[in-house]
Amino acid sequence: MTATKELTVLTVGQVAERFDVTVRTLHHYDEIGVLSPTERSAAGYRLYTDTDLTRLQHVVVYRRLGFPLEAIAELLDGGAQRDAVVEHLRRQKAAVMSRLDEMQDLVTAIDRALEQQMNGINLTPEEQKELFGDGFKDEYAVEAQDRWGDTEAWQQSQGRTAQYTKADWEEIAAETGAINAAYVAALEAGLPASSDAAMDAAERARVQIHERFYDITPEFHRCLGDMYIADERFTKTYEDIHPGLAQYVRDAIHANADRQAGGAAS
Repeated sequence: MTATKELTVLTVGQVAERFDVTVRTLHHYDEIGVLSPTERSAAGYRLYTDTDLTRLQHVVVYRRLGFPLEAIAELLDGGAQRDAVVEHLRRQKAAVMSRLDEMQDLVTAIDRALEQQMNGINLTPEEQKELFGDGFKDEYAVEAQDRWGDTEAWQQSQGRTAQYTKADWEEIAAETGAINAAYVAALEAGLPASSDAAMDAAERARVQIHERFYDITPEFHRCLGDMYIADERFTKTYEDIHPGLAQYVRDAIHANADRQAGGAAS
């Protein structure tokens, strides 16, 4: 007699823990049809099978690659049959390899800029555009000097950064990347900007500025957050990372400033 393989199912909480997503996110995926669990318990609770988990793996990877949920649903309409899974994995690998090539080009440009800065050589306009992207304009640096050149924060920042080594700038770049990744992770998980995860990212950003560049209080940081959406150039920097991120970062900074003020008052 052939033994029947027992169906393995996981609850929504178990799936959330295994894939490091929130229960709220899984509920949202179900509501919009990106991932609807195959089984239900006698009490009506969601139960996820191996096939559901395979589909979720693809959803997580595609989200990390920047695909919108609507596009992911269309990509996964073929189901989780072996041929479809192989095709998805190949497509994901190609997308990741493309990103790796882009990141390597960016690292090369950053290294060149750092070497020149450490040697006291100013970047050419072409090299600035290569490093900062198409949104860079030659007048930005001049405008910054005109607007903030006489402020204590500007002078403090200039004094600190003049002493930085290449290793210091690499650490700063890594810190910034980690902070932005934390913002994106909170946003993609469906967490509000007032969540601990988003506010913690905002506080990390404030502390980085405070320790690396110039003294900045939570209230001062709040003003900086407003500038991220008031000035389209700053907005674009965050929107290029993830749609809606500029407003999310601004709101997280405000929420963190409120939290810090509340902590100081208590």
